[in-house]
Order: sequence, then structure tokens, then C-alpha cells
Amino acid sequence: MSEDTKPFIPADRIIPEFTLFSTALGVVLALIFGAANAYLGLRIGQTVSASIPAAVISMGVIRVIFRKDSILENNMAQTIGSAGESIAGSAIFVLPVLFLWSKEWETGAPSYLMITGISLAGGILGVFFMIPLRRALITRESEELIFPEGTACAEVLKVGERGGEKAKLTFAGVGVGAVYEFISEGLMLFPPEISSSIRGLKGSGIGMDASPALLGVGFIIGPRIAFLMLAGASLGWYCIMPLIYFFGSQSAGAIFPGVVPVAQMTHDDIWANYLRYIGAGAVTFGGLYSLVLSFPLIFNSFVDSIRSLRASRKGGTVARTDRDISFLSLLLGIAAVLVFLVVFPYVPIGPFEALLVVLFGFFFSTVSARIVGIVGSSNSPVSGMTIATLLITSLAYKIMGKTDHGSMLSVMSIGAVICTIATISGDTSQDLKTGYILGATPRSQQLGELIGVIFSAAAVGGILKLLDSTWGFGGREIPAIQATLMKMVTEGVMIGNLPWILVISGAAVGLSLAILGLPVLPIAIGLYLPIYLSIPVAIG
Repeated sequence: MSEDTKPFIPADRIIPEFTLFSTALGVVLALIFGAANAYLGLRIGQTVSASIPAAVISMGVIRVIFRKDSILENNMAQTIGSAGESIAGSAIFVLPVLFLWSKEWETGAPSYLMITGISLAGGILGVFFMIPLRRALITRESEELIFPEGTACAEVLKVGERGGEKAKLTFAGVGVGAVYEFISEGLMLFPPEISSSIRGLKGSGIGMDASPALLGVGFIIGPRIAFLMLAGASLGWYCIMPLIYFFGSQSAGAIFPGVVPVAQMTHDDIWANYLRYIGAGAVTFGGLYSLVLSFPLIFNSFVDSIRSLRASRKGGTVARTDRDISFLSLLLGIAAVLVFLVVFPYVPIGPFEALLVVLFGFFFSTVSARIVGIVGSSNSPVSGMTIATLLITSLAYKIMGKTDHGSMLSVMSIGAVICTIATISGDTSQDLKTGYILGATPRSQQLGELIGVIFSAAAVGGILKLLDSTWGFGGREIPAIQATLMKMVTEGVMIGNLPWILVISGAAVGLSLAILGLPVLPIAIGLYLPIYLSIPVAIG
């Protein structure tokens, strides 16, 4: 570390960290945030990072109520707690499709063991895949990848530890945000999102999600990345969408994947039915491009992990702040999870599907970690990565002539595991960034993340089955927007009517950005997400 990035707790100082108390508190937070984020994601199609709220709550419980003063215990509690939000966030993107299909096919609803097995396997692999990437993404690129939630979480914990005026300002900010959210979401005194069409530019619109969290993300990531996102959103909403409306409105009938004529669509409809596919193609290309650029760092990271393993065997010492779960344990753990996926009878994944999980899983864990390092977990387009997985996997099954219901379940199970891997990798990277700043032990954080995954995976099956039995997915109360999109993508490929031209056009946009030397991912993310998110981030 440079002089400016020395950890808050030096490597040679040992204070309570991975304790029974911090673990128990983290598990409770994981279950609470998991249930809350599941409902939020199913209701509005967006989830938020729970790292900062978990840090604030753990700090209040540990420091104020129990009068304990270990900042690393606070960090461990929020590390475990944030895993619950991530497991739930990934589950609601894909797994409701299994409930929707069970009703259409008149089969039994997916079992609790199936949901738990998928979430557990994806969560554990997400943590494992991130371990060899830690040195490359968190340590070596600490200046380029700021990990906004991770950095903010560390600052919250540091000011809480120091106390004084900074602590008062931090809690004042938390209080203002809480009051605002209560007035907006609780009392419904004004809408949390405002939008309007633009007269004279049909097919476009403007608005913003009036969320303090998005303003905070913009403040943390800085103007460059924030305005790159806004540039992507502007390209989509003020160039591509008006063109879609101009040409599409000439047709009296609906143009797939839309179900009504373009002339009858709002700007939100055009984004959901057309621009989102273009954005998904751009994000997919950006992910591939990012992975190619990252190969040297990834390779060096693996080499460092092997060297650390050899050093430990020879009696060498590794600084406390640089100790990971051993490379041998990592390989054995990955192998054990893959065997579990193949032999566990409740998850329709065989050896071929397990191979796809490894290939897509490591790729998207790398992509996810880099994306959240740029724009944060709340704005990470995990659904875009899942769409890319479903597109490729569905196409492979289509080529092999497997288009029956069982094959569609296998494809969706792969997508669910990959979605969980990407989400947990992003969350783990944020937590490791917090630990990097604070001087936590990476190995302890990685074990804590695994504990959070295990307990959250055990709970998410019950949460989804409860929500389905209470309201039913796809209805007005919980429309399950993301899952409905995943269902349409998979069915579209296997039936043969997916709008590939939109996806390929998005990839071409990404290629053009790369040729111009522009950062592909931030612009592609802005193209994929609704402009309502990019505007408040830019304002922040």
C-alpha cells in the first residue's frame, strides 16, 4: 500500500474481528435485508446495496447498545449482513420464472430445496471466484476502481470509530435520508420517481428517481463516471428511442418484442421493449472487452495466490491484511460445489451445465466486480449479464435440438446460478474494498461472506414461496419485472423469435466506443439502465 492508502488498523495490530457476536449480528442483518430486498426487487424491478445500512445498524448495535469499540467487528457484521441482500437480489431476478412456468405448465411449484440449492451453489461460487481476483481488483487497481459503496461504508465505520463532528455529520446524513424516504415511500406525500415525455421529440422522456442513495452514489463515483453513464443514457433516450418511435410508428401493427403498436407506446414502453435489449448487447460486449483487458491482472493474481500458498507451506509469513482462503481450499471448494450441482436431484444441472457454470461464472464474477468498482452495486446491470447467459445457453440448447420443458428449466437454473455468482462477487468485492481500507483480514471476511450466503440461501426459498402464495408472481402487487424479461428471453430463443438485431446492434455500439478509446462499460451501463437512474447519479 502507498502512504495514502495505509489501512485504518495496521496489519501488525490484532483487535476483535471474526467473533461470535459479530457473526450472529451479521446473520440477523442478512435475513432482514434479504427479505426486504426480495420484496423491493419484485415490486419495482430494482434492488439496492445493503452494505451501508448494515454498517450503520451494526455500528449502532455494537457501539451504542453493547458499548464495544472494535471497528473490525462492525465491518464483519456488515459483510455477513450484505450477503442476504445479494442472495435475495439475485434470486428475484430469475427464480420467479420457475413459479410462472409451473402455473403455465400445470406442474408443481419449484421446491424449497431447488431454490435453496441454486442460491447456495451460486453464492458460494461467487465468493470463491472473487478470492483470486482480490489482489488484482482491490489492491493493484485501488486508485482506478473506487468501489463507491465499499468506500462509503469504510468512511461510515471510520467516522463512527473516531466520533466527533464527522460522526455527527454522518448520522445527520443518515437521518435526513431516512426522513426523506419515510415521507416519500411511507407517507406517499410525493412520488419517488418523476418523469415526463418531451414535446417535439416523440419516443423520448426525462425524469429521475428522487432517491438520496443515487445522489450519494454520484457524489462518491465522481463526475467523470457519472457523466459517462449519463452520456450512454442520452444516446439511448434522445437518439435511439426517438428513431425507434419515428420509424416504428409508421407500422399499424405491433413490432416484436412489443405487443402493441409503437405509436401507442410511452417512452417507458420503448425502453422496456427495445432499448433494453440494445443496452444488454452493449453491456455484454463491454464485459467481454473488460475481461480481455484484465487477463494480465487476473493471471498475475492467480500466480500471487499460488505463491502465497507455497509461502505458507514453507513457513513463510503473509501480512494479516493480505491473507486469503488458501488456493488449495479454493480449488477443492469449487470442485465440491460443482459435484453438488451435478448430483443434487432437485437442481436440473448435469456435467455439461456445470461446465457452463464454471465458464460463465468466472467470467461474470470478474465483470461484476469491475462494474461495481466503477458504479457501485446498486447500479450494476446483473440482469444484463444474466440475459447474456440465457441468450448463449438457450442458443446452445436450441442448436442441440433441446427445446422441451426440462431443457428450459436447465437453462433457467444455469441463469439463476450465474446471476447469483455475479451478484455475490460484486458484493464480496465491495466488502473486501471496505476491509482493504479499514485493515480487515481478507480471509475472515471471505469466511463471513460464506456464512451470510449459507443462512440467506436457507431463507430465500421460504421467502419466495411465501410471496408467491400471498400475491402470486406476475400480478399487480409483485409484477416480477426482471423475471418476466428472463422468461421472455429464454422462450424467445427456443421458439426462435428473439430480436437478435437489437442485441447485436448494442454490441456494435460497444465496439464503436472501444474503437474510439472511450470507456465502454460506464456508457453501456447508462445505455442499459433507465435514464431515471443516471440523472440523479450525475446530479450527485
